[in-house]
Amino acid sequence: MSAMSTPKDVFAEVYTRFESPVSRYDCGRKCAPHNGGTPVCCSTEHAVPIVDVSEWELLRSRSDLWRPYVATDAEGRKIVADLHPDSCAVECKGAAFCERDNRSIACRAFPFAPYLTRRREFIGLTVYWEFEDRCWVINNLQVVDVVFLRECFAAYETIFGYDREELQTFVDYSATMRRVFTRTGRRIPLLDRHGALFAVEPRTHLIRPAALGEFPRFGPYKDETPALADPDRTALAAD
Repeated sequence: MSAMSTPKDVFAEVYTRFESPVSRYDCGRKCAPHNGGTPVCCSTEHAVPIVDVSEWELLRSRSDLWRPYVATDAEGRKIVADLHPDSCAVECKGAAFCERDNRSIACRAFPFAPYLTRRREFIGLTVYWEFEDRCWVINNLQVVDVVFLRECFAAYETIFGYDREELQTFVDYSATMRRVFTRTGRRIPLLDRHGALFAVEPRTHLIRPAALGEFPRFGPYKDETPALADPDRTALAAD
C-alpha cells in the first residue's frame, strides 16, 4: 500500500460525515424501471465500485456486504486490468441488501465526481457522463441536496489531503471530460458546494453560471417532466 494512501481510520471518519442522500427523492426508484429493475449504481452490470485498498479493509471489517469483484466479460476484465495497485474493484450483495452505513465512497458520491481545473483546483462536482442515459439524477440536477454537496466536497477534500494519486485520478478524469465534451460541442455541468449550477466551456476552460436548460436530457428521461427542486434548496444555498 502506498504511503500516500488514505488510512483506514480516516475513511471511517469520512463515512460518519458523508451520510446524506443525494436527493430527497428515492432516485433508485426513478431509474430502476429503466435498468432491469435495479438502480444503475447498484449493479456491476452498469457500474463497478473502485475502492482504495485501505477502504476495502475497512468495509470487510464492518460487514459481509462486500466481496471482490469478479469480471465476467471483456469490459469487466479491462476494468480490473487497469486498476492502480492501491485500488481494487468490489461488488455488494445488491440493492435489496444495502447497508447505508457500509456504503463505499463511490456509492455515496454517485453519480458525481470531483472536477479539477488545469491548475489542479477542486472547484466543483461534475457527473460520470457515461451514465447520463441511465441515471435519473444526472438528468435532474435541480434535485441535488445542498447538504449532500457539502458532505461530498468535504469527503474528497479529506481524501485528497492524504492521497495525491486519488487527486491525480480526477485531474485526469476532468481532462478527459474536457476533451470529449470539446469534440461533441457540449458544456460540462458543474455544481459548487452551495448548490449553484455552472457550465464549463471545455475548449476555453471558462467557468460561468448556467441554467438547467443548457444541459440536454438523455435516454428515457429525455421526454419526462423534470422533477421539482427541493423547496429548501434556495434557503440552504443562500447561507
